[in-house]
Amino acid sequence: MDLSRREALLTALGGTLAAAPAISPGVPMVPFGKHRVSRIIVGGNPVSGNSHLNNQLSREMVDYFTSANIKRMLRDCETAGINTWQARGDKHILRILHEYRQEGGTIQWIGQTATEINFDRNLREMVGESPIGIYHHGLRTDRLWAAGKIDDARDNLKRIRDTGTRAGLGTHIPQVIDYIESNGWDVDFYMTCVYNLSRTKEEASRLAGHPVEGELFWDPDREEMLKRVNLSSKQCLIFKVYGATRHCDTREHMLSALRLVFDYAKPDDAVVIGMFPKYKDQVRENCQLVNESMGATVS
Repeated sequence: MDLSRREALLTALGGTLAAAPAISPGVPMVPFGKHRVSRIIVGGNPVSGNSHLNNQLSREMVDYFTSANIKRMLRDCETAGINTWQARGDKHILRILHEYRQEGGTIQWIGQTATEINFDRNLREMVGESPIGIYHHGLRTDRLWAAGKIDDARDNLKRIRDTGTRAGLGTHIPQVIDYIESNGWDVDFYMTCVYNLSRTKEEASRLAGHPVEGELFWDPDREEMLKRVNLSSKQCLIFKVYGATRHCDTREHMLSALRLVFDYAKPDDAVVIGMFPKYKDQVRENCQLVNESMGATVS
């Protein structure tokens, strides 16, 4: 990593033990079926060591997120008014969630199917931890779309529905939302990524105008997906709003990214933000930013 990128990353993460902003906890709530969820939901990628930036940061996340630190972050979320966690339904997450609740935690959980586990077995294991919703993994959806087998995802949604929980579908591709909406699928909510991370290496390189290694975070993608969010008939949980730290170099940049999202979001939509509170109190900071971006005041 070059020096300028390292400095930008350090700024995004909060420098070295930066003081937490002095703010009041609390964020607005919206209905989610029979439940109510905070309009900012804490995401699960950092906890699973998925930075979507580089191997160095991913490794640092793995090292930081011991079970104790995961549970500490969840407690901080609940204190600040974030009442829902979105995370993948693998054995690691299920065990942490179970421990956290045994210790008195009450955070709600929206589960992402884990592609490495047999689908039906995965659903059975997830239901055991009482999710308020389960959604079809976005990359699994996108692979089916690319293979011309997207209707297989519809069958999987029926299997999620059969568990008795709310059924959702994740995707990074705006045209997937168009297809599902036009065909009237039985789905309760979408997990909508504002960046299309499912392009082939060749497609990404052609779009960027230079060879691309890894994922291309192409800012024009954001409004393409957000238009679908605005027009969709279903509730949307919107993620990658900061571009996996790429819009975190300044507070103003973060606020601008959130304002763009809420310019398009419907009244019951929410954002999902992964947090890495090693260097600063990102939980309260993000609550403040979300409230400010919506012009919300919460006592």
